[in-house]
Amino acid sequence: MGVTARTPLIAGNWKMNLDHLQAVAFVQKLHWTLKDAKHEDGTVEVAVFPPFTDLRSVQTLIDADKIPFALGAQDLSAHDSGAYTGEISGAFLAKLDAKYVIIGHSERREYHAEGDDVVAAKVKAALKHGLVPVICVGETAEDLEKFGASAVPAGQLKAALEGVPASAEIVVAYEPVWAIGSGQAATPAQAQEVCAALRSVLSTVLDADAAARTRVLYGGSVKASNIASFMREPDVDGALVGGASLLADEFSSIIRFQKHVGV
Repeated sequence: MGVTARTPLIAGNWKMNLDHLQAVAFVQKLHWTLKDAKHEDGTVEVAVFPPFTDLRSVQTLIDADKIPFALGAQDLSAHDSGAYTGEISGAFLAKLDAKYVIIGHSERREYHAEGDDVVAAKVKAALKHGLVPVICVGETAEDLEKFGASAVPAGQLKAALEGVPASAEIVVAYEPVWAIGSGQAATPAQAQEVCAALRSVLSTVLDADAAARTRVLYGGSVKASNIASFMREPDVDGALVGGASLLADEFSSIIRFQKHVGV
């Protein structure tokens, strides 16, 4: 892995899986699995992103058992409060001690027609309430063929950063849409190419310091068998993991990527 002061972040996006009882059992199992493996806390930051209905239960468990996981939400509203049935304010998430919130995931962009303007508004809402936005960007197979590897993700990131101060803490997650859930991940070289381009956008839109400290994650069919190869790349600072984050043994092995081949 390249020399970096950025603490690797391994984040598990559970999507619409696990009720609050299952969530508590899963977090306990994951914690026990990591303890049994003698994982050294602090070398890697671990974050879990349960469904909204699970957040309070997971937060209570993390606090009570002093589990070293960060808590994140899968989305938030661009609005603080009001007549927005079904939406969740960043203020609510902050009261639950959520640290992170995913914004602009490809499933939100596709199934809920969230464009760059909505994503940008949600980024501002997250920062307003002291949350760290995990800004998701990525291209479809059609985009890849038409525009090349980094054009669409770079454009999405530029739009999301509009009005964001250079001092803000953010995370960027590159998730090629063609790789999500497909079982076919990008190659490490492909991931590095795009993540480097995204870091260049951070430098241009914010500043060089922001680019140097901001973590850029890869997501899309991440598994224990391929995580180490991604983490060797200098501009890949972690992973946003989907399906594999629902399997305690697999996810714990991803978290312990440094043990795999001495990266």
